Amino acid sequence: NGLHFHRVIPDFMDQFGCPHSKDPKSSRAGTGGPPDGTYKNLVTGATEKRSGGGNIKDEFAAKISNEPGTLSMANTGSPNSGGSQFFMNTVHNDFLDWFSPGESKHPVFGKVVDQASFDVMVAISKTPTRDDCPVTPVTMKSVTVA
Repeated sequence: NGLHFHRVIPDFMDQFGCPHSKDPKSSRAGTGGPPDGTYKNLVTGATEKRSGGGNIKDEFAAKISNEPGTLSMANTGSPNSGGSQFFMNTVHNDFLDWFSPGESKHPVFGKVVDQASFDVMVAISKTPTRDDCPVTPVTMKSVTVA
């Protein structure tokens, strides 16, 4: 809660989850992740490890495409480099599917629950930007996982 979208691109996606984005003017927004440590995997119940800057192992479990309205893990482009950042797909970005050919691998882990939520995602992606960063900060006030 209280983080700002640090990267938005029309007809592509909206990205957030970087702890440095609490300050929308931070030059480090988009570069951070959670602290190293452990967490409970909600699917398996296993205790998993975060390391190397809060990174987790890639979770290529469900074969779900990066369709409009889905939520996907962001990463640095290297394997096992996701942390706290994710993006919301505003169009079908199947070239980002972990099971498609190519280098970029982004597993889907969620989806918006209704059209109104998707409409908000699209509106965020169309906000005026400078270098893909919103000129007027867009804040995520809260997130509900259902």
